[in-house]
Amino acid sequence: MTFQDTYRHPFLESGHKQLFIGGEWVDAISGETFACIDPSRGTASIQVSRGGAADIDAAVAAARTAFKGEWSKFKAFDRQALMLKLADAIDARFEDLARLETIDMGAPIARTSMFRRWIQQTFRYYAAQAVADTGDVFNNSVPGNFMSYSHREPLGVVGAIIPWNGPLITQLWSICPVLASGCTLVLKPAEEAPLSTLMLAGIMHDAGLPAGVINVVPGPGATAGAALAAHTGVDKVNFTGSTATGRRIIEASATNMKRVALELGGKSPDIVFADADLDVAATGAAMACFNNTGQVCFAGTRLFVERSIYNDFVERVAAVGSKLKVGLPLDGESQLGPLASQAQLDRVQHYFEVARNEGARLVTGGERLGGNLADGFFVAPTVYADVDMGMAIAREEIFGPVLSAIPFDTEEEAIELANATEYGLGGGVWSRDVGRVHRVAHGIRTGMVWTNCYGVTDPGVTFAGTKHSGYGVKGGPHHLNEFTISKTVWLNLA
Repeated sequence: MTFQDTYRHPFLESGHKQLFIGGEWVDAISGETFACIDPSRGTASIQVSRGGAADIDAAVAAARTAFKGEWSKFKAFDRQALMLKLADAIDARFEDLARLETIDMGAPIARTSMFRRWIQQTFRYYAAQAVADTGDVFNNSVPGNFMSYSHREPLGVVGAIIPWNGPLITQLWSICPVLASGCTLVLKPAEEAPLSTLMLAGIMHDAGLPAGVINVVPGPGATAGAALAAHTGVDKVNFTGSTATGRRIIEASATNMKRVALELGGKSPDIVFADADLDVAATGAAMACFNNTGQVCFAGTRLFVERSIYNDFVERVAAVGSKLKVGLPLDGESQLGPLASQAQLDRVQHYFEVARNEGARLVTGGERLGGNLADGFFVAPTVYADVDMGMAIAREEIFGPVLSAIPFDTEEEAIELANATEYGLGGGVWSRDVGRVHRVAHGIRTGMVWTNCYGVTDPGVTFAGTKHSGYGVKGGPHHLNEFTISKTVWLNLA
């Protein structure tokens, strides 16, 4: 596999990539573009139109026009039928989408190729939700002869701002409920990885998606993202990203009291007790952190291990990490790819230095990789031992393959350490004791807890964050309610 192979993709063969607004491909109003950087070697793969506030205005206007127009006449069955048609069209182009995602943000093709089932599940689950949405009939006690009932109506224009660590599937948490509910969407992908989002929009348009229902405007968060968050024509914002940016999204939402759903940072605890199946737990704990090169918001980056097995278990996890193949993402044998950007590489390397200065013991990794990977943003899976909660590597989200191992003595101490963070997104518990699993799972203050596994998700199962990890649900039977208004109707039957 050569670096040149990363360029071979039909979506990258002609010109620069444009914005997708109102069912048409258009240049940014400013005429500016930015370079998409191939993280495998740190050089540009293609130029993309650089959206700004004026382009957001145009996209919101197109979304509002679509919301009031043809799209508003689609019945629940029509939306379901369209979603199933789109699912088939996407499946027919899946290999191209997976390869483009790999080229754009560096996830190994072995990882992105597994998204096929998940994409189909998500489209088909929400297609079912489109016709399952119901209201209520209320038993009121008003004197006379009155009937009261509710029904749900689409909220309006949704703005979604998604991160660079997995846009091919992350965008579906907005696209699918928007289509199922009858809303419309303005989607701003991250500058670091906008390509699969643009390609998906084109596939859906070609398959019959009405113009303006979904619009895509890549651009900087400080301009395009800020404009979308503050726009008075947007009724709801979905944001996935850093806690600091999430706070600014909340502040911007006050312009028109728009709804906000936030999936923010994480420093998730993964707790291993001495009675766990240690072979299974070692692999699980390693991949809880190293999966997607550590670029997962709910990654289990704080590993708490019962003291009686601490040294042995940390060595087991380090051995799993050291055997993972870090390589070119289009090599089918690569298990981990590069970090997604130069900025993320700089951030991870900064924490390597911080860990050294704080006195953490390096067990494995802790370095940028060279050889045929030297030009890309590759780092080794890294495990630090003898970490305490006073260290920055145990408190701050690194968003890279960096694991901090911390010993504990009692179940109560494990829960206390797990909760000693501002974040509350995910967590894990490894034990054969069913009672302990339930006690600890209930004791950890997070939106999700996995027991004897880690990172399992399904579009039909709700997950959410708490504390500084955000609020608002994704997935499950109640997610669609966040895209609708419950309208109550009173009837005087006299």
